[in-house]
Amino acid sequence: MQEIFLPTIFRTANLPEKVSFDALLDGDPQIIVHDEIIGQIRELIKIKHPSMKLSEEDFQSLISEHIGDKELSEYGVWVYYPWSRTIVHLLDEEEFIEVRTNRNRNKITREEQNILRTKCIGIAGLSVGQSIALTLVMERTCGEIRLADFDTAELSNLNRIRTGVHNLGLRKTIIAAREIAEIDPFVKVEIFNDGLQEDNIDAFFGLERKLDLYVEVCDGIGMKLVSRFKAKQLKMPVVMDTNDRGMLDVERFDLEPERPIMHGRLEAFIENGAIEVTDKNRMEVVNAILNFDTLSERMKMSMKEINITINTWPQLASSVVLGGAITTDICRRILLGEHQTSGRYYVDLDQIFNG
Repeated sequence: MQEIFLPTIFRTANLPEKVSFDALLDGDPQIIVHDEIIGQIRELIKIKHPSMKLSEEDFQSLISEHIGDKELSEYGVWVYYPWSRTIVHLLDEEEFIEVRTNRNRNKITREEQNILRTKCIGIAGLSVGQSIALTLVMERTCGEIRLADFDTAELSNLNRIRTGVHNLGLRKTIIAAREIAEIDPFVKVEIFNDGLQEDNIDAFFGLERKLDLYVEVCDGIGMKLVSRFKAKQLKMPVVMDTNDRGMLDVERFDLEPERPIMHGRLEAFIENGAIEVTDKNRMEVVNAILNFDTLSERMKMSMKEINITINTWPQLASSVVLGGAITTDICRRILLGEHQTSGRYYVDLDQIFNG
């Protein structure tokens, strides 16, 4: 159960699936069944008649007409979440997406939403990355998502990672994938529990279905660089959020295949098309990526205290959630062809709210 993250979807209008569904319910009387399908159909009807002020009688008539001769229990899908032993009755995929994304209109048009549902995004690193993944899914900026992280949830992570204490010790990939399934069971999720490694990086970036965009929020400097070279080789756009001063990097290797990684900041370290990070050059490489002089004052102060009074660099929930928002926004713009420029950008709340 610790490794399960995919729900099971039953369409009980199909006899074999109905048999399996009934067997599941009969086999576990502790399963919780949540059935609010009428409310969802009601929302769907309202969406289809936006200019009409519908009375209760109108709703009942239109709902009956919409369901037709089907048994209500066979309408839509039943989704089983084994980790919570819960079954939820939902609209099937097309109607579900139509209702769930309706409040995006027309900040995201229906045509744009249809484009986004064909996209596949990969995220490496699930601290800031978890907020990014959930925001991408809530907005439905993609129809497929790949998540890579090797770590498990610890108590000190809960200052910024959206989960509960019951998930301590669980893999961050599993936590994020379950959250996604509970928001939208029709988004395809693939997880890489060992993080990005040499032996799985090709599968992550796509052997058959290549990523449309790579979000890099790794802690490890080595893989941060290796994965960037991979994205450049595949001519793939890269987005990175750094969780300080709302700093966001965009590298459009799809439009500029010869563009140096990290905006050319690491050219001095590249030998034979790669960068070897050692104990001797690590801080120089990190400084070249981040430019310590541009960090917030509190981050500069914290960096000096690492391994003295604190264990690692600080991250705040507010900054992580902001990172989820601005990364999702730029990903959407890139995937829809609205943003074509590489660069480093800041949404610096200290500066915005100064005084």
